[in-house]
Formats: sequence, structure tokens, C-alpha cells
Amino acid sequence: MRFYRNLAILAKNEATYGVDAVPTGAANAMLMVNARLEPLVGQDLSRDLLLPYMGQQGIILDGNYARLTGEIEIAGAGAAGTAPAYGPMLRACAMQEVIDAGVDVQYKPVSKLQEAATIYFNADGVRHVLLGSRGSFTLNLTPLQIPRFTFTMTGLLGTITDTALPAVTLNAWQTPVAVNKANTTFSLHGLAGACEGVTMDIGNQIEPRFLIGSESIEHVDRQMTGSAIMEAVSLATKNWFQIALASTKGVLAAAHGTVAGNIVEFDAPAVQIGRPTLGETQRILNNTLPLFYTPTAAGNDEFTITVK
Repeated sequence: MRFYRNLAILAKNEATYGVDAVPTGAANAMLMVNARLEPLVGQDLSRDLLLPYMGQQGIILDGNYARLTGEIEIAGAGAAGTAPAYGPMLRACAMQEVIDAGVDVQYKPVSKLQEAATIYFNADGVRHVLLGSRGSFTLNLTPLQIPRFTFTMTGLLGTITDTALPAVTLNAWQTPVAVNKANTTFSLHGLAGACEGVTMDIGNQIEPRFLIGSESIEHVDRQMTGSAIMEAVSLATKNWFQIALASTKGVLAAAHGTVAGNIVEFDAPAVQIGRPTLGETQRILNNTLPLFYTPTAAGNDEFTITVK
């Protein structure tokens, strides 16, 4: 008998693509919520033989890979200028890690030389290895909740073996704080109004690529979107409809946490507003605003995560 709650997930960035980076429980443990593994994804090939009788002929499994989804709490690293424990996951989602020692660590999108990770998923003594893993993520800042990244990671199928659960060290993981007025700030196009929640989806397109002589998981595009639900205000205060019609771009700035070592900031310089909708919560009017995170002329700058 094996138990669902007995789970260890390890992740380490690869020096050479597709070569096992050998993550360890002492240095590379991931602290996840709602983790789910699809251990054998791929294509089912049917032979469709013509025979003098009917019947199932079976299939051939090809193009095999694995997919991991799960959530990680958004928190700092414990000290300014130290990479957070979840850094390897962001790096494997085409985010470049830039460390300013003693100051902060920034994660910015890249369009080439994307990193990958080896992921070990040990479900109570059975270890699934994902090689060359790359992925995408979303995040949410919703009041009265713990903020989380949601990762979807795709990796080449490595070994599946009986392997004892590793001992894990979780000292690098910080306790998150809830999203609320005291801990969280948010502004959009210069308006720091009441916000019912904001989401961000990095929108990476991840493609398993199986060729003769080459197998890999590739990051081929990025289309970042999201949404914000803002308490409705007068048009004189902020006319979201005019902003949307004019395709105006503006700044998004959010910060979560107030204590050094446990602060995470999210910044976007050129966010376009989609078609606003009108709704209500608790009988108070609000606007749901689709968000399109666009780069400036410099490129690869539509979104930055700063941990400090």
C-alpha cells in the first residue's frame, strides 16, 4: 500500500539539456500544493491491420513524456539578494535569474537559451524522472488567500523505479503571508484602487518535439495575459472603457510582503486593457479587466518578478 501524502518533489536546473542534473532532497526539494503527475503522456499508434476477422489489435505507445502540475506559495527567500527555493522552476519557465547580491533577485523572460530542469517526483517509493523539463506558470493575488504560482511542467520520460523517499531539507522555504491591505499593494495604469484580485499567466507555449535523432521539450512562444477585478469608480477617476478603446498601454505594479527577505514584486511596463465587463460582488459594482502584457521596444521586458 502506498499513500498519496507521502510525496517528495525535487527540481534542479540542467547544465546540459536532457542530462539528469541529479537533484537531492538536501538541496533541491520543492514545497508544492495540489501536485499532480501525468506519468505517461504521448501518442497511441494503431496498426489498423486488415484481417479476415474483427477485433482489437492493440496500440503502440510513442512520443512519450510526462507532465507535472502543482502550486507553490509566493514568498521571499529569507534574505535580500538570495534566490528563492522555487527559483529553478521559474528558470525552467524561460525566466532568466539575475542576482544582485545583498539587494534582490529578478526574474525576466527570455526568448532564447531557455533553461530546463530535471524533476524527480517520488510518490511514496516510486520515483518518476522528468528530463529536459520546461513549462509555464500562472499566479494569483486574491484577498483572503495565500498567493501561489501554478506551474505546468513538461519533461522527457526518464526512468520509473522503486526508490526510497528522500529526506528533504526545507529551511530555504519561507512562510507566506496572506493577500490583504496590510501585506499587498496594487496599481494599474496609475490607479491604486480597491482590487478584488489580479491574475497573471506567462503564457509559454511548450511543445514536445520528437524527431529522428532528436527529442526535446521546446519553449516556442510566449503570449502573456491576465485579468484584474477593480472596484468600479467614476469615469472622471478612471475611464477603463476609453483606455480600452484607445489601446492605451500603462504600468502594472504589485508588491506582496512588507518584511525584508519576504517581499515579492511584480512589474509590467506596458499593459493593455481588453474589453471591460461590469459586475458586482456584495452588491458593489466592479469592472473585470482583461490584461495583455506587452513588451517595450527593448523586448523581453513585459514582466519582471523581483524577490527581495
